[in-house]
Amino acid sequence: MFNSYPNLLVLAIALALSFSVPLKAQDQPQDYFNAHNRARVSVGVSPLMWSQTLTAYAQAYAEKRRDCGLFLSGGPYGETIKADIIDFSAEEFVSTFLNQKSDYDYTTNTCRAGKSCDGYKQVLFRKSVFLGCAKVKCNNGGFLAICSYDPSVILSERPF
Repeated sequence: MFNSYPNLLVLAIALALSFSVPLKAQDQPQDYFNAHNRARVSVGVSPLMWSQTLTAYAQAYAEKRRDCGLFLSGGPYGETIKADIIDFSAEEFVSTFLNQKSDYDYTTNTCRAGKSCDGYKQVLFRKSVFLGCAKVKCNNGGFLAICSYDPSVILSERPF
């Protein structure tokens, strides 16, 4: 029989290291894609398609926003943007905007007074076809993610 002490030692070190290294948030492109499409399907809207063009656009803008400033690019695409001092997952990113549902009145297609629901409308906008997202670590140690949508939400229209 082989000597199991070295094997147990290696296993113990591996386990210790696995608990000492922080887990990375699930923020791969597929995670953003899946989180968006689960939300869209839940309200009967067609899933989005991933766009490398929009991903490149989102990445370029995210790189410019390493100050973690929450400013939309003003470009040709619809956008949702989130920044936080702690890392967040793609699911948490999308949930930020889905949580605006309570501030949205479908009948009047308006947000409650003093509240924002444009991100909610953008994530679920039935005419949006393409999606691209990017995330960066900010200069202050926080994180910023942006998703771009084409076509952009038309705020005067109901999202679904």
